[in-house]
Amino acid sequence: MSFGSNTYPAIRKAAANPHKFRKLCQVHGTPSLSDAKENIFGLTPRFSAHPFAFNSCFSSFSSGSEHYSSSRTDNISDHVVEREDFGGFNKLGQMGFDNGECGMSEESRFDGSHEIEESDEEEEEGEDGSDSVNDEDGLAVLNSFNRSQQRREDIWRVEIEEEEFRHPLVREICRLIELRSAWNPKLEGDMRNLLRSLKPRLVCAVLMCQADERVALKFFYWADRQWRYRHDPIVYYAMLQVLSKTKLCQGARRVLRLMARRGILRRPEAFSYVMVSYSRAGKLRNALQVLNMMQKAGVEPNLYICNTAVHVLVMANRLDKALRFVERMQLVGIVPDVVTYNCLIKGYCNVHRVEDAMELIAEMPFKGCPPDKVSYYTVIGFLCKHKRIKEVRVLMDKMVQDSKLLPDQVTYNTLIHALCKHQHSDEALKILREAEERGFQSDKVSYSSIVDSFCKEGNMDKAKEIVNEMYRKGCAPDVVTYTSVLHGLCRVGKLEQARKMLQQMYKHGCKPNTVSYTALLHGLCRNGNSSEAREMMNLSEEEWWSPNAITYSVVMHGLRREGKLSEACDVVREMVGKGFFPTPVEINLLIQSFCQEGKMEEAKRFMEECLNKGCAVNVVNFTTVIHGFCQKGNLEAALSLLDDMYLINKHPDAFTYTALIDALGKEGRIEEATGLTLKMLGKGLDPTPVTYRTVIHRYCQNDKVDDLLKILDKMQSRQKCRTAYNQVIEKLCSFGNLEAADKLLSMVLRTASRIDANTCHVLMESYLAKGIPLSAYNVACRMFNRNLIPDLKLCEKVSKKLMSEGKPQEADNLILRFVERGNLAPSSKQHLQWK
Repeated sequence: MSFGSNTYPAIRKAAANPHKFRKLCQVHGTPSLSDAKENIFGLTPRFSAHPFAFNSCFSSFSSGSEHYSSSRTDNISDHVVEREDFGGFNKLGQMGFDNGECGMSEESRFDGSHEIEESDEEEEEGEDGSDSVNDEDGLAVLNSFNRSQQRREDIWRVEIEEEEFRHPLVREICRLIELRSAWNPKLEGDMRNLLRSLKPRLVCAVLMCQADERVALKFFYWADRQWRYRHDPIVYYAMLQVLSKTKLCQGARRVLRLMARRGILRRPEAFSYVMVSYSRAGKLRNALQVLNMMQKAGVEPNLYICNTAVHVLVMANRLDKALRFVERMQLVGIVPDVVTYNCLIKGYCNVHRVEDAMELIAEMPFKGCPPDKVSYYTVIGFLCKHKRIKEVRVLMDKMVQDSKLLPDQVTYNTLIHALCKHQHSDEALKILREAEERGFQSDKVSYSSIVDSFCKEGNMDKAKEIVNEMYRKGCAPDVVTYTSVLHGLCRVGKLEQARKMLQQMYKHGCKPNTVSYTALLHGLCRNGNSSEAREMMNLSEEEWWSPNAITYSVVMHGLRREGKLSEACDVVREMVGKGFFPTPVEINLLIQSFCQEGKMEEAKRFMEECLNKGCAVNVVNFTTVIHGFCQKGNLEAALSLLDDMYLINKHPDAFTYTALIDALGKEGRIEEATGLTLKMLGKGLDPTPVTYRTVIHRYCQNDKVDDLLKILDKMQSRQKCRTAYNQVIEKLCSFGNLEAADKLLSMVLRTASRIDANTCHVLMESYLAKGIPLSAYNVACRMFNRNLIPDLKLCEKVSKKLMSEGKPQEADNLILRFVERGNLAPSSKQHLQWK
């Protein structure tokens, strides 16, 4: 039996501490949750060959000569048996029986919430998610680069063929996964048997087929826990590749650590996937620390991981750090390639330094790396976005003259798509004509892009003209072209023509797809015909099309906007029954509609029903219901729901507590509000600015200033609020408690700022409104003592009030303060007094 280099220290520790042996031998996993946004009419590519999905200008990352080596790592089949003894189940295993076949244990549940045990040695710094980046973060790893060692630049990348995605075993596994909400021992046993028949590449296909990456991660962990099965190394890389397209950075990091525990060779590409996932989650510091992890693991950096680091820095708008990283690469002997420079060109364009991008393109040939067409496409895309169309022509000429890159079909298509993307339809049409004059045959994609651009501009006549031109030239429009026209007609409110367009598609031999029908349903719902849209969706089987998650979402929101909440809930139930789950945002919109109508019990029942059916109900949904109960004055129900959140492991956030604190304060239940505030702070939650405003308002309203000051001190220890005491003084003034406000003025005047001056002005105006100009005068004097200049017009009012009350000395002194500081000429003094 062989172990990886990282396994022996863990075994020695386990031998010294037998009670920790379970942690060594048990592996669990739970993915993090993230919200996904979907475009109603856009199609998001499900698979990508590269760990980070570049836009079209980064296509050079995908090289045809780079393929994944599917050879297995040596000694992968030998693993430590990672199983715990559960009573007599281990005996059954020794007798040859499969533990899982005796029933669904908690260990083998597909939806189990296990996490990988992480030892202290594996914990790394920077896990706070801070976005502050030190100049040396990620750069130090290049210092240890071994120049003498020969580098292997072959890239490990998992590419699955279409036939593998359509394999019967893959389709059956995916079908069983879709039924996970209603799993039983029989279904899990069926999938366990199918799993043992899957080849490694088919397992990768199952992972890549999942629309929700969290589900793919759960399947990965579930399969890893099965008896007599171990993931092939290619499966780990496929899982990391899937996670690199998401913000599930913690899940990617756990998979990387699991590879180390399994003794699987971790190449730089594996670390690259984790780095990109951290980058997508906005954790730049953690992304760069992946390089340090790689260094500790003894993995030499190569050009691929360096390009990934440059890309991550560019996408985080840290161009200066990306430039320093490239300089460090060259110092240690890693020569940048065209991909590296294209990343920098993209970075220059992101910060609107297009001249520097052009200069870099001009310097690339002297650095032994001439620019490719992607280099020019990047700048062309920037110029199109900022409507600098004339410069696009100049750049095209430079591409031909300086780099000897002749425009081809791809060049023209790229330029047409860039222009259409930013609604330059007329210019795109001119480029199309120019390409045809040079002998290039325009395809459906280019025509469809122009048609779609005209439709988005509302120019339907021009769009129809282009479609007719396609017929004349023998380039028959496809379903994408028709759908763009149909969508455009719905946008301008021509629903009758949209219906006719749907029928014409059948006449021309172009069958409408789900996107086509969804576009029409969206138009109907936008124009208040959601009931008709609902009927069309009910007849989908007769029309031979199947609604998807976006279709259900469109109809549901249409019914919701029209106030037909019960029908909208029916659509959600049907949606879940078909295996599509609404997002937390969609659930929250329906809950808000119930709350606005005062139907709190219905809102709570709907949320509980979604939760029981496996929908992704989050803390925001619970907070919305709690806030609704608070608005209705039903605090007992709101507090009860808060307790329920802890029972089902849905931890409330600061906004949840703020809603309850506000409601308790409104009812005068200050002691309970105080207890809830302390509980929130005890849970490690930082108060938000809304929390501060809420607490200050309610405590001042109930004249609990002393209690407020105590609670503010504790809140400030968790999260500083610069204007907390300013808010207290202003709120006390609004409630007429000027005496308490004056006592707190010294806490505001510790720092002389404009915010403090405004607070003092509020207090002075409150004193004037109550007819106490002398107190207002005292506030002004305290401001002068702190080098704060009061408002001159306000002081004029104070001076007049003092003169009318027979206090000329104070009035003269106030004006004299302005004269002393040069804010008022001496000749104006007498004029102001008797004005």
